[in-house]
Amino acid sequence: MSCQPINFKGTEGAVGLIRWFERTESVFSRSNCTEDCKVKFATGTLTEEALSWWNSFAQPIGIEEAYKITWVEFKKLLIKKYCPRTEVQKMEDEFYHLTVKGNDLKTYVRRFQELATLCPTMVPDSEKMMEVFIGGLPQSIEGNVTASKP
Repeated sequence: MSCQPINFKGTEGAVGLIRWFERTESVFSRSNCTEDCKVKFATGTLTEEALSWWNSFAQPIGIEEAYKITWVEFKKLLIKKYCPRTEVQKMEDEFYHLTVKGNDLKTYVRRFQELATLCPTMVPDSEKMMEVFIGGLPQSIEGNVTASKP
């Protein structure tokens, strides 16, 4: 608790979910949380609607069995529950058409990371992700990035 986790209610929307993922993973890192404790810890920060959702998931299989799912599986369940399909389709479309506006690289990088997290099936591997990322850069930057062989 001293690592300052934040709660997730289930009403924060897709971007709120991403922020919760980021903050929770930051807490995992600072507290040296082991893989087998991540879901147990994270579910302790769920409140209101999200806590009810978790309880309805865990009750039929038993809490100990529910805690055995991986953090990656847990995130996928949350995305499925709290990111409606229509919203995900819009984000997937945005992901493939995302480009830098003007010279605002910082906003591009942040939104790219958000979309990559929310749409984990969009890019099968890091090589494809790099390709999509570079594709959204202005031509002046794209050449330099490609030349550096990231």
